[in-house]
This record gives sequence, structure tokens and C-alpha cells, in this order.
Amino acid sequence: MDTYLSTMNDIGAETWIMHGSLLGWWWNRKIMPWDSDIDVQMSEKSMHHLADYYNMTVHHYKLPGIPEGRDYMLEINPHYINGSTADKLNVIDARWVDTETGLFIDITTLRRNETAEALGMTGAMMCKDRHHYMFDDIFPLRESIFEDTPVKIPYAYSELLVEEYGAKALVSKDVENHHFDQERMEWIPLRYVTVGERL
Repeated sequence: MDTYLSTMNDIGAETWIMHGSLLGWWWNRKIMPWDSDIDVQMSEKSMHHLADYYNMTVHHYKLPGIPEGRDYMLEINPHYINGSTADKLNVIDARWVDTETGLFIDITTLRRNETAEALGMTGAMMCKDRHHYMFDDIFPLRESIFEDTPVKIPYAYSELLVEEYGAKALVSKDVENHHFDQERMEWIPLRYVTVGERL
């Protein structure tokens, strides 16, 4: 996450966290321990820029505990230009890939919803993964921190989270066999909470 955000910041690409990653941000500015992926979106203009100038580029980072560093590749799907939701095999527009482990971050493009605009819905937006938004839900982006790294989040973050996950997701402290410890600002596995062990 740190390498992705740092690179996009250096390039000047407009990107932000969404979905489960945004929910993790809501609780303690971290990825939730049971979350298996990172969710990011990008503006259409930025995706075009990456496709034109940075596709298949490799970026080297020195990381704590890895003195030789790691290489990360930015791969743009050649079908990113097709904004149709009918193309179910190409809903992911780009990936940020750790070339050693194969772990990756999926990147989806936020674009104008031309179908909705034709029906008079000014400011309608969409991604190919069938998520729909209004322009004012996302922009202007807010500055914050996620996993100790500067990040952008959508403007109406709480409304978007309630719409996607329900109001309980913002208050329920017992989820996925974890309990949220308010003092430590941390998700603790329930087995530790139950037997009174400390991590």
C-alpha cells in the first residue's frame, strides 16, 4: 500500500481507497486483519495518463527488513478504455504487482455514467464493477492517513460506507471473529478476548 500510494503521488495520479479498505480506514486507519485485498479507485484522466506513460513500468523500493528492496510493476489492462459493465472479464483496469510474491492491488477507474447522464442524472459516475456514485459523493477528495501513509478518501465517506455495508458496519465492534478494542484502536481476535490473553 505504501509503495502504491507513494508512486501515484510522485506521478501525480489521482487515486483513493474505497470499499473494504475505506471501512478499515474508518475504524483505525488500517487494513482490517481479515481483509484479503486492498480496494482503490482512480480518476479516468489519471488512468489514461498511466496507460500512456507508465504501463509495464517497474518501480524499486527499499523496505524495512528487506535490504535488497522489492520491485513493483504497474500493469494497465488493454481493455481499460472499454467502460461497459457487460465485459465481465475486464472489470479491473490496472494492477500494482509485487514482482517477487505476485501479490497485487486492483485498480478500478471511476468514469462518467453516460447512460444515467442521458436520462438526466447530472454527475452520475460508475466503475465497471457495477458500483455507482454521484460526483459529489467522491469529490473533492479528502486528505488523510492509511497504514501510516498519506492517502485520499472520498468526500462523503460515511454515506458511501453506510450505503455499501449498512449502518451497523460503522458501529459493530464484533466482526469476523474479532473485537475492536477502543483503547488500543485495534481489532483483537476473539479467542484472545475470550480467554483473557494479551497480545
